[in-house]
Amino acid sequence: MASKQYTKEEVAKHNKQGDLWIVVDSKVFDLSKFAAMHPGGLSVLLDEEVAGQDATNAFFSLHRYEVLQRPQYCRLQIGVVAGEEQQIFPRSIGALSKVPYAEPTWLTEGYYSPYYKDHHRRFQVVFRKFVEEVLLPDAQAREEDGKRPSQSVFDEMAKLELIAMRMGPGKHLQGRVLMGGLVKPEEFDYFYELIMAQEVARMNARGYYDGAGGGIFIGLPPVMNFGQPAIREKVLQEVFSGKKYICLAISEAFAGSDVAGLKCRAKRKWITNATFSDYFTVGCRNDQGGMVVLLIERQDGVETKPIKTSYSTTAGTGFVTFENVFVPYEYTLGPDNGGLQVILSNFNHERWGMACGSVGAQRFIVEECLKWATQRQVFGKPLISQAVIRSKLAAMIARVESAQNWIENVTYQMTHMSYKEQASHLAGYAFLVVDAQT
Repeated sequence: MASKQYTKEEVAKHNKQGDLWIVVDSKVFDLSKFAAMHPGGLSVLLDEEVAGQDATNAFFSLHRYEVLQRPQYCRLQIGVVAGEEQQIFPRSIGALSKVPYAEPTWLTEGYYSPYYKDHHRRFQVVFRKFVEEVLLPDAQAREEDGKRPSQSVFDEMAKLELIAMRMGPGKHLQGRVLMGGLVKPEEFDYFYELIMAQEVARMNARGYYDGAGGGIFIGLPPVMNFGQPAIREKVLQEVFSGKKYICLAISEAFAGSDVAGLKCRAKRKWITNATFSDYFTVGCRNDQGGMVVLLIERQDGVETKPIKTSYSTTAGTGFVTFENVFVPYEYTLGPDNGGLQVILSNFNHERWGMACGSVGAQRFIVEECLKWATQRQVFGKPLISQAVIRSKLAAMIARVESAQNWIENVTYQMTHMSYKEQASHLAGYAFLVVDAQT
């Protein structure tokens, strides 16, 4: 049992192949059967300073603490060293990090912000716990097997109205119970959405991040803002319930971000969430050569095929082919020949959301680098004692903090602007934040 106590002398007797114990931070691990499977090879564990010894320093010079929390390694613990106490404690679920610059200043003790209120802070605490308890385990499993995010996760998000909240503030939130009543629909603003984007980015699972609603985030707003009332309400209810999915289909061989370059009425497109979407928000040309945006439901003539990308297949990225697909006129989003406006106005919120997540992900990287530079021993000293490493870390921190302040300023402007004003005034700023992070 893990609570059984051993003396150092008892542990030292188990120091050979087939009978191998080590100590890591007062915990005793039996590696007798695992040793042959060790990624670093058996010889590493048979080293005289490791086998039967306190291998804490050797272990943490190569591994993060999180390795010990994995179920397959937790099972290897057989007890503890008598008279010794654990010295290293991981951050508890939902808690803030104590690593410098790992959290934005508004979450750091002793600092202030003109943007965030107490209700934002309460939401952040609950949402981070949700991410780490519900999303993160599924993200790790799906990044491993490449499958789409689990339906149970969408169901849990729907219960809390998180799918609806990802669309930002607006009438679509009226009458909904947000986060179990923690947030009032009328007080929900873009800073809540900013918090959500940055917290989810901390999972360090980019493919899953897109798979768990990336297509909805960019595919549903055109329906919400330009769809016919009856169609809009039908699709919103289906998507917000977590039962159906939607994606934005505007990329093709000759047109990606250059949406004005869309050529054909039925073309193969490269689309995130395509493989499991029920609805497709599609940019295409009409008979007059103008651009139109259509909402197309999955049906005969709609085919999707997974494709490999630079990240995991859990994002559901695939080729979409539309062939002889019938689309009722009322499924047109926006006016005839007004497709370009529909798409471009959608880009502002999309790019802003991408920037929010990017800053959150890069802050997580700063935290990981600071942890490792402090933990890793090189020539008898922590890696962070090297001036060049400290200089690199300082440059990383400066970029993240500047981008955080920039995105918060843009977010503040969004809370005081209409949808049309945002399209007019913030497009350049939103794109600049994205460019600054790439």
